[in-house]
Amino acid sequence: MFNSVKLDKKSSKPMYQQLYEAISKMIDEDALEDDRLPSIRTLAKSLGVNNVTVVTAYKELEKDGYIYTLKGSGTFVKKQHFDQDMSSVEEGDIELMLSGIFPLLKDSIDFASVSPIPDLFPIEEFKQSLVEVLDRDRGEAFLYPEINGYGPLRESISGFLKENYSISASKEQILITSGGQQGLDIISKSLVETGDVILVENPTYPGAYAAFKSRGARIIGIPLEEDGIDIEVLKQNIRRYKPKFIYLMPNYQSPTTISYSRTKKEAVLKLAEEYGFYIIEDDFLTDLSFEDEKKEPLKSLDSRDRVIFVKSFSKIFMPGVRIGFMTLPPLLFKQIIKAKHSTDISSSGYLQRAFDLYLRKGLWVGYMGKIKEVYKEKYLIMAEGLDKLKHVGLEYHRPGGGLSLWVRIPESWDAMELYEECNKRKLAIVPGKVFYTEPLDRDSFIRLSFSAEDPERIRKGLSLLEDILSGNEGDEVDRYMPFL
Repeated sequence: MFNSVKLDKKSSKPMYQQLYEAISKMIDEDALEDDRLPSIRTLAKSLGVNNVTVVTAYKELEKDGYIYTLKGSGTFVKKQHFDQDMSSVEEGDIELMLSGIFPLLKDSIDFASVSPIPDLFPIEEFKQSLVEVLDRDRGEAFLYPEINGYGPLRESISGFLKENYSISASKEQILITSGGQQGLDIISKSLVETGDVILVENPTYPGAYAAFKSRGARIIGIPLEEDGIDIEVLKQNIRRYKPKFIYLMPNYQSPTTISYSRTKKEAVLKLAEEYGFYIIEDDFLTDLSFEDEKKEPLKSLDSRDRVIFVKSFSKIFMPGVRIGFMTLPPLLFKQIIKAKHSTDISSSGYLQRAFDLYLRKGLWVGYMGKIKEVYKEKYLIMAEGLDKLKHVGLEYHRPGGGLSLWVRIPESWDAMELYEECNKRKLAIVPGKVFYTEPLDRDSFIRLSFSAEDPERIRKGLSLLEDILSGNEGDEVDRYMPFL
């Protein structure tokens, strides 16, 4: 197919642009026989051009959403429509997983997604809040709220932060978002420019990585230690790259489940003040501690407004009620509020009013107490089950909270191979590969989440994991679910 591409070296149009147009046309017309594109060297040789021409064309195609590159694997056409009959281990599915979307097999045991089961949703309590808002506000419930969010809800969240986390943030500093991911997207849209360096934990949350990458950021991964990010390596990279900001999940980090020590939190804040960068703290699991020790967000130690605190209620409330928020340093407020307005004008005013009423009634505290009991039971079942699997080479540490466990697998396995075998047995896991900022020589970890399944299915899933080599043919992909 690429033999038909003809580049005119006498044309005033740059050859990389000619190549871009030829490949994009073939993709638009679905004329390519293979989703994998030729390597840079192979295509340059066949076309009689230098490597730079192909590199530049590929970069433009990737920027415009035609292709994507997997380090160590090659360059592929980006699928615009997903075939429900495709194998769940094709490269296209890895692309989905890198964006936080998991291909879930019919009737599979779900150790992949960090989502609550509907049985836990506080339907009756929230329904009452919805009805009361309609009776109280009538048609006004469906008006656009302020761009930064419904005022009373921002007031309620200000009190929530003070009471639960000792965070002082006025209602004027709070921006309501449609979930935590929108918060990250808005930050990227308003603050990140092509070439900016962003430091992240490695491994990290792929949804954040994708948001920053979409704005042309250069992302540098910093390794984690048992009590948080490696401060010495962080210092070296701060001095070298002068980052725009760093992105952290200090409590029950995703995917490793590590929680930072207070010493590490204070050290990161000191560096932010010394070098003048901002910290994005992504939090949705601080509340889910199953031990007596109460976790404190990094933001609770921030006295200089260096932390942008991003929090989502979706994962521990109801995913369909897309409510999250950010606390914003005053110097960044105008930039970010403009980005929010151009994204969706404002988040649902009706749901904001209902959630505000839910908080004001004090229902959140009772709900959290209930779900912590349920999740703690599941956590202990999975942890105790993994303890019994040490004889097959599995290793992990108990985080004491959160919704998943980060598990080292035996040296005889690679995580992608294990993922494929689990797929055949209708057991959904997430290979560690999707969380790392650069390719791995060997993928030694998997993430196992327990939130979406009941105790009996958790036990069954662990039994399947133990006996993974006896496989049945897997069914076709039935649906796609967010796993983060």
